[in-house]
Amino acid sequence: MSFADPTSSLPDDLILDGTDASFMKDVVEASRSQPVLVDFWASWCGPCRQLTPALEKAVRAAKGKVKLVKIDVDANPAYAQQLRVQSIPTVYAFRNGQPVDGFQGAIPDSQLKAFIERLTGEATGPSDVDQLLSLGAESMQLGDLGGAAQAYAQAMQLEPDNPRAIAGMARVYLADGDTEQARQTIAIAPPDSKDPEVLSVRAALALGAAEAPSDTAALEARVSASPDDHQARFDLAEALAAGGQLEGAVDHLLEIVRRDREWNDQAARKKLLVVFDAAGANSEIARSGRRRLSSILFA
Repeated sequence: MSFADPTSSLPDDLILDGTDASFMKDVVEASRSQPVLVDFWASWCGPCRQLTPALEKAVRAAKGKVKLVKIDVDANPAYAQQLRVQSIPTVYAFRNGQPVDGFQGAIPDSQLKAFIERLTGEATGPSDVDQLLSLGAESMQLGDLGGAAQAYAQAMQLEPDNPRAIAGMARVYLADGDTEQARQTIAIAPPDSKDPEVLSVRAALALGAAEAPSDTAALEARVSASPDDHQARFDLAEALAAGGQLEGAVDHLLEIVRRDREWNDQAARKKLLVVFDAAGANSEIARSGRRRLSSILFA
């Protein structure tokens, strides 16, 4: 007696070898219909040879609920650099055109299954920690720093190493103007953490470390008089970012990239990534800025 192959009815494009040229179509646009995992790997990477087959197996087991795009970073470095991939294997999960989760290194099959279930919404109901994190985020949006601090502190008591709880508590201190306490709190997270919330707080602290001139009129005048004075425009962008004017900073940094993307070892593009992190991966500033940056780089 023969049995039908349970994977025979799966879509042909469930697992793809992606490129920088096809990234927008295969990942960004495709993730608007269903979640997409992006596996950044290289042929010389030992852990990659362990993770990639496990990823493929887990994706097939999800029966079409999630796709996998494999990116060889040696042949396709652009998006790996844009997403700040510093070691491989690194996996990002995209949904609705944006990176929403990820992990680094080879992980057990059970964790892969849980990761995909969380991404596709099949995981069990929210844990106590998840509820506290949601409460903290909602309190922050309402400007209730006390309520946010209480929620994040309780989450840290339950899971002291939870990166979202640590980042949330640090952001409370930032909002309250206590930069030093924010710095001490975010230092609790591992130095190599790739959690978007941790990266966002660290980037905000890095931007705030620069001294913002009380009057940017002189820099604005220099840029107006000489639009190709990239250093003046860069200094103006840094000043605006340090003062919390991230949207204006993005505009000027994008203009530098448009005029001369290689200027000063791509300093403007690198600073843009810091600003995007500081704004938050899902913020409108980051989403719009990344779209505009991609249109310039890949036009």
